[in-house]
Amino acid sequence: MQSVLALSALAVVSTAVVWYGSDLLESSSEQLSEYYGLPPAVHGAVVVAIGSSFPELASVVLSTLDGSFGLGVGAIVGSAIFNILVIPAVSTLFANRLESSREVVYREAQFYMLSVAVFLLVFSFGVIYSPAPLSENGSLVTTITRPMALVPILLYGLYIFIQYQDTADYDSPTPDGNVNILKQWGLLAASLVIVLVSVEGLVHAAQGFAEVFGTPEYLWGLTVIAAGTSLPDTLVSVRAARDDRGVTSLANVLGSNIFDLLVAVPVGVLILGEATFDYGAAVPMMGFLTLATIVLFTTMRTDLELTDSEAGVLLTTYVLFVGWMVAETVGLTSFVPGI
Repeated sequence: MQSVLALSALAVVSTAVVWYGSDLLESSSEQLSEYYGLPPAVHGAVVVAIGSSFPELASVVLSTLDGSFGLGVGAIVGSAIFNILVIPAVSTLFANRLESSREVVYREAQFYMLSVAVFLLVFSFGVIYSPAPLSENGSLVTTITRPMALVPILLYGLYIFIQYQDTADYDSPTPDGNVNILKQWGLLAASLVIVLVSVEGLVHAAQGFAEVFGTPEYLWGLTVIAAGTSLPDTLVSVRAARDDRGVTSLANVLGSNIFDLLVAVPVGVLILGEATFDYGAAVPMMGFLTLATIVLFTTMRTDLELTDSEAGVLLTTYVLFVGWMVAETVGLTSFVPGI
């Protein structure tokens, strides 16, 4: 059994390497977006979002291959909660205020809500059409099959189509002729490899913490992996906010969550053929994600901007989430079966 100190060091070093790889990924993807003339909203919601969400995708794939699908799901849900509460708040504090737009509120936000609903619906389909025996604690277990996993992926295809329509109508500026496209594609590929290696370290650390403390891997996916893999999204959004690109910052957050929910988790199912998961543990987490989403949209819609005080509300909500997870771990509360 590994020591807590060694696991903590592994988690810290892996997070730092994730940051480096994601920074390289962001830089190359931005150069490519400018070269190919993508509009800011599409750049933030698709290119940057997918790039900065690659650590989450890697965490699902690697944990699935290690036989820990629940760990990957926990990382996705925890990352989604971190993204919509912490990232907009931190971006607002760095920029004093974060401007939104009707386009972000009424298109990206609504599609994100649809993504949350479909994500939970797919898990519900597993309970109805592929029931599994109850878990040891008596909680419902859901089995997700490949046909079920294709539903959210097809929905993401619709999202890409909508973004493509905006790209077709966009009058892009003349690209910089000095950009070395082959070099940027090479840097992009190298950054993906770096992220894969570092996320493997985070997955190993989370599995070690679960063994040391005798707690479910799902819990450590919600915290350790979620925070580590969300660092790229945080850096991207903060930089965009400081450059007075609030729409890009928020579009990145929502686009990242859409990708995580509709693509990252289904990819894990496609790899396995089918995957079982504790439905009883998933529903309370998805309930809190829905609550966090309502808090974000309410603050984002008022005057179409986020202020420092509203950032405080978002951070307080996340602190409550962390406190709830701690309470579940030590047995003060029991709203999440199996923790």
